[in-house]
Amino acid sequence: MKILVINAGSSSLKYQLIDMDSRAVLAKGLCERIGIDGSRLNHTPAGGEKVVIESPMPSHADAIKLVIDALVDEKHGVINSMSEIGAVGHRVVHGGEKFSGSVVIDEAVKAGMRECIPLAPLHNPANLIGIEACEKVMPKVPQVGVFDTAFHQTMPEEAFLYGIPYEYYEKYKIRRYGFHGTSHNYVSGKAAEMLGKPIEQLKIITCHLGNGSSVAAVKNGKVIDTTMGLTPLAGILMGTRSGDLDPAIVTFLMEKENLDIDGINEVLNKKSGVFGVSGVSSDFRDLDAASKEGNKRAQAALKMFSYGIKKYIGAYCAAMGGTDAVVFTAGVGENDGAMRAAIVDGLEFLGIKIDAEKNKLRGEAIDISAEGALVRTLVIPTDEEMMIATETERLVK
Repeated sequence: MKILVINAGSSSLKYQLIDMDSRAVLAKGLCERIGIDGSRLNHTPAGGEKVVIESPMPSHADAIKLVIDALVDEKHGVINSMSEIGAVGHRVVHGGEKFSGSVVIDEAVKAGMRECIPLAPLHNPANLIGIEACEKVMPKVPQVGVFDTAFHQTMPEEAFLYGIPYEYYEKYKIRRYGFHGTSHNYVSGKAAEMLGKPIEQLKIITCHLGNGSSVAAVKNGKVIDTTMGLTPLAGILMGTRSGDLDPAIVTFLMEKENLDIDGINEVLNKKSGVFGVSGVSSDFRDLDAASKEGNKRAQAALKMFSYGIKKYIGAYCAAMGGTDAVVFTAGVGENDGAMRAAIVDGLEFLGIKIDAEKNKLRGEAIDISAEGALVRTLVIPTDEEMMIATETERLVK
């Protein structure tokens, strides 16, 4: 079965076509500037050169048509006709409490997704547009929704409730939801494979570290806690997001800087994090270079980032009664050996210790634990698209 994986944004659409029999990515690409002048499709067939197709895309449906045309094109296509696509898997950011797993999309599911729009006003409408565009172009092909929040729906209420009046949870569903669930699900499963044990017998801490970052405690295959909250703003320091802070800072800054709600949201989501602290960049490679040149604020930002993750690893060891493995994934987690070393430094008392030479490797799934370490430290490249395709195949086969 061949599955088309779609990740629709407000003016963009990422895709991959995956052959589930061989687990091979046949083609991938990105539609940019949908509904805006200068729209184009970047399409890369497996083993081939990237093709740039400049064409108007007034809507997401037009973008999907262009993607299909590229996939069946004589020169750079990878399939003979659209009929070879057995299903479409969609990344959906927020499933609220309605969706605790992936689902085949129908009208009731779309209605449930619309009800979750207040929880993810930037993402869910775009995800819905992508779904409806595919339905229009491929009306007989099954569509599956895979939710970023779903894997975290196993958290107990002591982990997901906030210390505010309970009526706000009842009225507005204000609670911890967590994000990056598809990634945490994928790498925790891969970790169990690498350890050679059923995931139901393991305690795993997964660290998805990139421009957006989150940590999750996965006990016996189920999430019991995670760092992101009602929104992806909570938790550890990120590229441009503040992470956890004293809530009183919000009203204090609004008063002092004369900010409205949009203004404070802009500060916390786009001007904070390692970017705001360093004044240099949200890219960890730039921060590393500035730090080596003696930039004190860049050094502080990197230390804050590693310290915050170290604290959560300790906290989640306490919550689970220890851990069998710590997993690093995503852009920073997979590629920044110095950051991994800084995070685990001082955690030897928990049985966490890494091998300096193994820690230099990148781009592959590897156990970087030191000899004799009681806890395995693993680097596992995430593959959210493959996870979405796997979930889609499971539901439609």
